Amino acid sequence: MSLEKNILLTQLFDLYGPLLSKLQKNAMADFLLGDLTLTEIAENYGVSRQAIKDAVSKAETKLFDYENKLGFLKRLKGEN
Repeated sequence: MSLEKNILLTQLFDLYGPLLSKLQKNAMADFLLGDLTLTEIAENYGVSRQAIKDAVSKAETKLFDYENKLGFLKRLKGEN
């Protein structure tokens, strides 16, 4: 993942993280903030790597959807 995308996702996660499911929120926190790999996260939760990959992927989609609909980050940055 590019640095720019990682920064954007972290900002979106800060804003919209509470709207994610528990697994999605925890997996994204470990992935973005804890800098853990999908395999490490899966081992920590006792689930498959694919389950974590799906949770992170769905969380990313939701975060971008929330921003597209609500635009809080755009407003915070002062963009029109």
